[in-house]
Amino acid sequence: MTEQDILKALSNVQEPDLGKDLVTLNMVKDIAIDGKKVSFTIVLTTPACPMKDMMRMASENAVKLLVNKEAVVTVNFTSNTSSNRKDGKTLLAGVKNIIAVVSGKGGVGKSTVSANLALALSQGGAKVGLMDADIYGPSQHIMFGIRGERPMMKEVDGKGVIVPIEKYGIKVMSIGLLVDEKQAVVWRGPMVSSAIRQFVTEVDWGELDYLIIDMPPGTGDIHLTVVQTVPVTGVIVVTTPQLVALADAKKGIAMFGQAQLKVPVIGLVENMSYFTPAELPDNKYYIFGKNGGKNLAEEFDISFLGQIPIVQSIREGGDLGIPIMVSDDEITKKAFADFAGNAVRGIAMRNANMAPTQVQEILA
Repeated sequence: MTEQDILKALSNVQEPDLGKDLVTLNMVKDIAIDGKKVSFTIVLTTPACPMKDMMRMASENAVKLLVNKEAVVTVNFTSNTSSNRKDGKTLLAGVKNIIAVVSGKGGVGKSTVSANLALALSQGGAKVGLMDADIYGPSQHIMFGIRGERPMMKEVDGKGVIVPIEKYGIKVMSIGLLVDEKQAVVWRGPMVSSAIRQFVTEVDWGELDYLIIDMPPGTGDIHLTVVQTVPVTGVIVVTTPQLVALADAKKGIAMFGQAQLKVPVIGLVENMSYFTPAELPDNKYYIFGKNGGKNLAEEFDISFLGQIPIVQSIREGGDLGIPIMVSDDEITKKAFADFAGNAVRGIAMRNANMAPTQVQEILA
């Protein structure tokens, strides 16, 4: 067996999402051959890759079928999270992907989705930050159980910067950490935009595979400020199945589809999809209607990333500061993990097949 034999065999193994073989994509490294023992490393596009086991099996089979049926194959994995930034990297230089989580209306669970998406990515091995950009209604400090805490300051190149609070392996920053909870944030648009810019320029986010931005509901100032300030890799739209939420979700999708924005929609996730009582685990009750989000995704030809059920423990975890992804509710965790897996596949495909990410220049 030679290294060339192994590479030739692995050229028959496709990366499921990118549609090309592992060798062409330069994903095979460190081939070692010792008698009948063969080992090599596959470099994944994200540490949270949900296709890892499929690629392991396909690679082992390719070597045994095409090189030596008695080969003892060891497949190792490492990752180099894909990125497609082309913006000079002056801001958030260490952040590979910036993902905005948006919704057309409030109350659809966007912050819950953002928090658990961040945790699912982190549990998959990625370095993740979470920026709460909902200035008027921040909630991530509550969901992560850090209300009342204050972030530290440090000096970098003679300039004071804020250090995000780390919890459950996530770097978290929210206006809720800086203002008194009893006080309402009564700011005009320019002040809110200024605060968002500070969250980008004056917070030490460091090296991250993904920065998740929990956006406010609607289509307004903050959305424009974010895409004008940082190169957003793509957006994830959150909706619930009922008609009122879907009508507003359409506006969110349409906003980012406008010619002057050109920010790709990674996909849509449907929250509060169905209710399953604990005592009737095989029953699904579609309280808000059935498959509204799935149908909307098909209508706009965007990826449908998954369905999240209504579960009491999701609400309780958010209130207690223990998100569902760090609980022991394995069934509900799987729904979020599946959604996160679909999201990272969508991000990898976006980086491979679309124009580079850049800051948007909006004239009006």
